[in-house]
Amino acid sequence: MSTPTSRLFSALSPGSERNLLDTLRGERVGGALLLAGTVVALLWANVAPASYTAVSDTVIGPAALHLDLTVAAWATDGLLAIFFFVVGLELKREIVAGELRNLSTAVVPIVAAVGGMLVPAAFYLAVNLTAPDGNARGWAVPTATDIAFAVAVLAIVGRSLPNALRAFLLTLAVVDDLLAIIVIGAVYTESVSLPWLGVGAATVVVFALLIRRGWASGWLLVPLGVIAWAAVHASGVHATIAGVALGLVVPATPEATRRALRLDALPEESLAERWEHVWRPLSAGFAVPVFALFAAGVTLSLGTVQTTFADPVAQGVALGLVVGKPLGILGATWLVARFTRASLAPGLGWADVGAVGLLGGIGFTVSLLVGELAFGAGSVHDEHVVVSVLAASLVAAVLGGVALNQRDRHHARVAGEASREADQTG
Repeated sequence: MSTPTSRLFSALSPGSERNLLDTLRGERVGGALLLAGTVVALLWANVAPASYTAVSDTVIGPAALHLDLTVAAWATDGLLAIFFFVVGLELKREIVAGELRNLSTAVVPIVAAVGGMLVPAAFYLAVNLTAPDGNARGWAVPTATDIAFAVAVLAIVGRSLPNALRAFLLTLAVVDDLLAIIVIGAVYTESVSLPWLGVGAATVVVFALLIRRGWASGWLLVPLGVIAWAAVHASGVHATIAGVALGLVVPATPEATRRALRLDALPEESLAERWEHVWRPLSAGFAVPVFALFAAGVTLSLGTVQTTFADPVAQGVALGLVVGKPLGILGATWLVARFTRASLAPGLGWADVGAVGLLGGIGFTVSLLVGELAFGAGSVHDEHVVVSVLAASLVAAVLGGVALNQRDRHHARVAGEASREADQTG
C-alpha cells in the first residue's frame, strides 16, 4: 500500500477562500492608490521641488514628548504603524487559523520567504563588497515584497489562477513582512532606551489584558495604542514595531473572541478579522499612499539617473529585486520539494511558482523604509535607493504580470477543456 504524498499547496477551506477573495478585492484598490501616491510624489518633486521639500521638512508635534517630527517622518514612523498593525493582525490570523497554523502547510511559504530574503541580500553584498565605493549597510533593501502592489498585479492578470497559488503569494508576503520587521528591529536600531521600551511593552500587555477582559472599546484601546507607539518611538526602536506587537495580541479565532468578549454565542468572525476590515481601508487608502507621497519624491535628472546606476548600492538593489527574488523563492520551494519529496498541488506547475517569484521582486513600501533607515533620509544613497527600487519594482511588475498572464491563460484553457469533457460525458 503506497503512502500518499504531501502537497506543497493545499486546498483552501470555504472560510479561507472567502477571506482570500476579500483581500484580493481590497488590495487591488490599495495598489492603485499606492501607485497614485508614487506618481504624485514624482511629479511634485520634479515640478516644484522647493515646495515638496518645504512640506516634507515641516516640523509638527510637541518637542517635550520628543514628537517634534517632520511631516515625512510622521508618514514613515506614524502612518506606517497603521500598515504594520494590519500586518500584525494578518500574521496572527495566519498563525492561529491560516496557512501558518500547521507545519506541513507553513513550511513552504516560510522557506520561500527566507530564500526570497537571503538570495537578494547575497546579490546585493556580492556587488557592494567587491566594488571600491560599495556600501554593505543596505543589504536588506531588496529583501522585501510589497504585498499591496504584488496582489494588485495578481488580481488584475490572474483571474483564472488556482486559489492555492494566490494563497501562497499572500502567505509568503506576510512572512516576508515579518522577516523585514525582525531585520528593522535587530539591524537598523542604533541605540535602545530600555525604560522607554519597557513602557511600550507594558502598554501592549495592558492592551492585551483589557481585550481579554472584554473591554474592546476603541475609545480605550486606540489611546493605549498611541501610547505604546510613542513609547517605542522614544526608545529608539522603529515605531512601526509597536503596530505589529499590538496586532499580534488580538484574538484571531471566533472561540478566542467569544472567551475574550464574554459572548454567549460564537461570533461569525474573530476580533482580528473584524479589526482588519475596519483598519485596512485606512491603511491601504490613506496611510500607505501618504507614505509613498513623502518617500518616493526624488528629483529626477539625467545626472541623477546616471549616478544612480553607477552606484553599487543601486545596482545591488535592482539586481536583488529583479533577479535575486525570483531565484530565491523558486529555488527555496524546489529545495522543499526535493528534500521532503512533496509535490505541487494538482494543476500547478513550476512555471506558476516562477511567475510568483518574479512578482515577489516588487519591493516598494518596506524597501523604501529600509533604505531610509540604512542611509538616512535625503542622503545620496537614499535617493539612489528610491530610483532603483522604483525602476526594479516596475520591471518586476511587468515581468511578473506577463508571466502570470501566460499562466492564467493556460489554467483558463485547461479549465475550459475539462468543462467540455464533462459536458460530453454527461
